[in-house]
Amino acid sequence: MNFESVIGIDVSKLTLDIALITQDAEVESFRIENRSESILRFFKSLSKRIDINRLLICAEHTGHYCYPLRKACLEKGYYLWIEGGAEIKQRSGVTRYKNDKVDAIRIADYAKRYQDKAERQRIEDEKLESIRSLSSERELFIKERAKYKTQLKDLKGFIDEGLYKARSKRLKKQVNSLSELIKEIDKQIKQILESSEKLANQKVILTSIGGIGDQVAIKTIIATGGFVKFSSGRKFACHVGVAPFSFESGSSQRSRRKTSFKTNMDLKKMFHMAALSAIKMKGEFKDYFERKVAEGKNKMTVINAVRAKLINRIFALVRDNRLNQKNYNINLV
Repeated sequence: MNFESVIGIDVSKLTLDIALITQDAEVESFRIENRSESILRFFKSLSKRIDINRLLICAEHTGHYCYPLRKACLEKGYYLWIEGGAEIKQRSGVTRYKNDKVDAIRIADYAKRYQDKAERQRIEDEKLESIRSLSSERELFIKERAKYKTQLKDLKGFIDEGLYKARSKRLKKQVNSLSELIKEIDKQIKQILESSEKLANQKVILTSIGGIGDQVAIKTIIATGGFVKFSSGRKFACHVGVAPFSFESGSSQRSRRKTSFKTNMDLKKMFHMAALSAIKMKGEFKDYFERKVAEGKNKMTVINAVRAKLINRIFALVRDNRLNQKNYNINLV
């Protein structure tokens, strides 16, 4: 699409700093409240001067702070592109100072230069959106519970016994309370999944693979947007951080193929645990692991290969809409 004007938005909790690059390459700056009502008023006013249908809106991804902007743009059908901060920073050249107004101009400049890479935000399945929100809340409670469990373990024997017993009682109450909240969220996620034929079917397919449990399946469905955000297992493997790449420069610098540190670490950890489970179960992945280790391959390298193969198997099964066959005779090279 050929855009006439471009907007860059620096998103913060309370405000949006906006930079407009017009068709005549003039730059205008604005600041409005980060509320859907204020955003809609701004674009209504702007539509009197420019063609909104030929406008590219680019914002830096800042998690849930982008929600009002996304909600307003999807409601009106505006072309919104939410881009990762690291991508914008790496392509914006050397920067010597920083403020919100300048950041918005840099985002607008980035969007104007790379508009051919723009990915339009689209309305997502409401049930998937609810599951994503609940899963995020679940992670918060799990982290809090882990913190209290660590306190219980670390303090034992290092403070007065009477004080420890009293504190232990309070901490255990917190741990139990959080465990109940986690169970409640799991129940809600299960109900929402089961109410969607598509999502429920995807979860069944994923959990039919040895090593893939409920949480890995749910996280994968969320991360892939119900398997619409990634066109192949290879691309998702890059996102997860299990796809190895070579690092070379000229004739003097060489290194072994390795995975990138720019990755979704939570998913990488989950697929690592899934791979560890898969190689303990009788079947193809265990046979593959044992064979490669016997050949002298590094164990971690083989485990990473199993992670990648699990991801490719997931995408193949979802594409073909079939369950994993336990007796499926396949040679894993």
